[in-house]
Amino acid sequence: MTPAVRPATPWRVAHVEVLSDFRLHVRFNDGTEGNVELSDFVHSGSAGIFAALRDATLFAQARIESGAVTWPGGLDLAPDAMHRAIKARGTWIVE
Repeated sequence: MTPAVRPATPWRVAHVEVLSDFRLHVRFNDGTEGNVELSDFVHSGSAGIFAALRDATLFAQARIESGAVTWPGGLDLAPDAMHRAIKARGTWIVE
């Protein structure tokens, strides 16, 4: 059996918790942690494929794959951009 890949890069997500109102709490490999605000984005006209996350049941299925937050259907968030924003402000507001 091949062991699971555990990305060690500091900006890879190590833990994700789904919060209310289309928010996430994340912790990275380097210990940085904060919130991701997605409500305005997923409800905007520019959400594109992320509009699927308006379904709270789907949003609640957030998980980590290879150090990135993902959802069924191939949706994912860029962990490096998330880390940069949270490190600077404590929150990443996705627009």
